Formats: sequence, structure tokens, C-alpha cells
Amino acid sequence: MRFLRVLLGSLLWLVAGVVGLLGVVLCVTVILLPVGIPLLMLARRLFRMAMALILPRAAVHPVQELGKKAPDVVSSGRSGRKSRKKLRKRATKGPGEAVDKAGKAVKKQRKKVPV
Repeated sequence: MRFLRVLLGSLLWLVAGVVGLLGVVLCVTVILLPVGIPLLMLARRLFRMAMALILPRAAVHPVQELGKKAPDVVSSGRSGRKSRKKLRKRATKGPGEAVDKAGKAVKKQRKKVPV
């Protein structure tokens, strides 16, 4: 399967190179400039797709792969409050400094994660 992805990616890379070269030639001729610019944008998209096929998934989508391996991150206010309540219940001596620090950490994580 990996071999086929690399083969398809390299063929797509060659097609993107030819389309890009054609776009550059058309951009040099001023009359065909409106045709050359979209071809260059298409070549850029094709290069991006070729690299996505050649590289491993962890290199192309590092955030998604990290999300699979890392614990769940709090993304909404309601679940953040629930996790703080759970932390307080787990604490043996009541809500102390450790629980407050953990609650602040949950708030910081919630602010960092885009919704």
C-alpha cells in the first residue's frame, strides 16, 4: 500500500511540474496571462497533494495524529467545569492548591484550543 502511495505521489509530482511549467510559459505571453495564473495555482495544489501522498500521515497532519495519541483536551466551558468538579472530588483533603492549579491548567488549555 505504501509503495502505491509513493508511486502515485511521484506521478502526481511530475504532472504538477508539467502543469506549472505550462503555466509559467503562458504567463510569459501577456495575452494568455489569465490562463497561466490559474494553471500555476492548480500546479501548487497538485504539488501539495503529491507531498501529502508521499509523506507519512503523521508529517502531513501532525495535530490530528497527536490528537489520537494524546488524552482528550477540554474544548468547551461545560466540560471544563465538570473536570474541575471531578478533580475536587478526587482530592482527599478537599479543594486545595493542587486542585486549584489543575483547574487553572484546564482553563488555559480551553483557551488554547480553537473551537
